[in-house]
Amino acid sequence: MKLEYLGAALEAVLFAAGEPMETDRLAEALGVTAEEITAAAGALMNALEESGSGLQLLVLGESWQLTTRADFAEEIRAALEVKRNTPLSNAAMETLTIIAYNQPVTKGFVERVRGVDSGSVVNTLVERGLLEEAGRIEVPGRPVTYRTTAHFLRTFGMQSLADLPPLPTSGEPDLFDVQTAEGEDTVEDLAEDLPELDNLETVESADPDAE
Repeated sequence: MKLEYLGAALEAVLFAAGEPMETDRLAEALGVTAEEITAAAGALMNALEESGSGLQLLVLGESWQLTTRADFAEEIRAALEVKRNTPLSNAAMETLTIIAYNQPVTKGFVERVRGVDSGSVVNTLVERGLLEEAGRIEVPGRPVTYRTTAHFLRTFGMQSLADLPPLPTSGEPDLFDVQTAEGEDTVEDLAEDLPELDNLETVESADPDAE
């Protein structure tokens, strides 16, 4: 399959999907190798950039997604009459930071780090698509664990979790220490290092309990 045709087919599939698709899944669907998908995706990404298109191709870990450019967020919002999203609360950003750096973790872990009940905050982040369930721990009660999603990466402009800002401590720090050690950054400080949310990506209203 010619690279130009494969790129066009890839663009059509990703546009129709409206969500991230893994390289292997795309390769199977289009009858080519993963390497050919990667090459076609790179060419498509460059073509969209060079043409000044309102669309862009994002790589999210091992997946690809076709999205609109942030430059046109206001126009899209006006055309679709999308209500401006309520920003995440400090509690939500703190919870998201804890999970991002320690995933997969349980609500109990988050609550021990924060020192307050965090169930409603985690639920809000799940509803917004920033977190998802990652299975259960085989201990009494079998608590659910949570991890960040591809939507989290897209929202904060990252390709993978490797793009998270480095923790300010040496070695392999524990967020309990990060939160309490004198003279070191707190979890809230780490949350401030994350890129600002693109409000168009999460249009649901925040849970009042998340404040």
